[in-house]
Amino acid sequence: MRFGLERIRALVSALGMPQHRFASIHVVGTNGKSSVTEIAAAVLEAHGMSAGAYVSPHEERWAERIRIRGAEIDPAAFGAAVERVAQAVEAVNRKLEPGESVTQFEADTATAFVALGAARVEAAVIEAGLGGRLDATNVLPSTVTALTSIGLEHTQWLGDTEVEIAAEKLAVLRDHTILVLGPVPPEVEALARRTASERSARLVTVRDLSPAVELSNPAPYVRRNFAVALAAADALLGGLEAERVRGVAAGLELHGRMEVLDANPPTVLDAAHNPAGAAALAEALPPVAAGRPIIGCLAVLADKDVGGILAALGPVLAGMVATEVPPERLASAGRPGARALAAEELAAAARAAGVGWVEAAAAPAGAVARAREMAELQGGVLLVAGSHYLLRYAS
Repeated sequence: MRFGLERIRALVSALGMPQHRFASIHVVGTNGKSSVTEIAAAVLEAHGMSAGAYVSPHEERWAERIRIRGAEIDPAAFGAAVERVAQAVEAVNRKLEPGESVTQFEADTATAFVALGAARVEAAVIEAGLGGRLDATNVLPSTVTALTSIGLEHTQWLGDTEVEIAAEKLAVLRDHTILVLGPVPPEVEALARRTASERSARLVTVRDLSPAVELSNPAPYVRRNFAVALAAADALLGGLEAERVRGVAAGLELHGRMEVLDANPPTVLDAAHNPAGAAALAEALPPVAAGRPIIGCLAVLADKDVGGILAALGPVLAGMVATEVPPERLASAGRPGARALAAEELAAAARAAGVGWVEAAAAPAGAVARAREMAELQGGVLLVAGSHYLLRYAS
């Protein structure tokens, strides 16, 4: 992981600046980025605008990160974009200092720009990877920037306080554009207002979704994300139609965002992987559980705040199976070098957080099976969470 914009600027320049071929909404924030990105693109499509999206991470295929008109990019189109970018990467790398090279995420981002441009979308909603100021997506000439939320995460790179982290993310805001601001702490909102004023940008603040909009997903945090996405789409389009918005809401499907599977026992998949995400998940679970015990199966990456995650989620769990995601699985999902907390370490942290019944099982498939067995025996609900990369073992 190497931050900086020099390499991505050289790469998109070699590719003919593909990110300039469509209008764009840039989505930054701690939590909610993928949801806001997917929903905003769907709202644009519902209003007759050909739209695309770029999200991360993926579960099985890199192509999952690029969506064209509501669907994963066609394999042939993805392959063509990858090939074109690979050729440009070789040319750019030859001009870089010794030991420097285009990073995996930079190449992936450029591939998304090329693919979206080739598909001739009118607009694209682009999710930032990490931070904003030095993120590879920060070469967009965005018309709208959406800041979804702010929490303490990636502090080793982004800063020790929520205001410092917000400053890194707000750095992507372009002059004379629109900033859509989701629910954030007062000090972050004050910073956003100053930043918008300095850049002559119009500020749109979002609090929650109108009760008139009914979602198929029961989670309060999904309602908040939907509201931010609506405001971002509205800022780009200059107006929304209520009937089209209701259509998007009724058909909303967000994988790994309070996703309830029709299974026995009922199974909830959620990508919550930091304290704020865990708190939002804990808020959403009781209505779904309806008094039944919740048995969790969790894996957490080693660089996450495991204590904060368990402090938020532990009180709603009747029991838990701690597991870990294999390094090769993380590498294939775009996180080479990352590692998960060992299952036994996670189990110890869960016991310290007050979770009553805790087991450890290093193999994720076996851990999910064990948690499912316990949920079924207790007439409860199975929850799989703690990392995006664990969800595939339960879906």
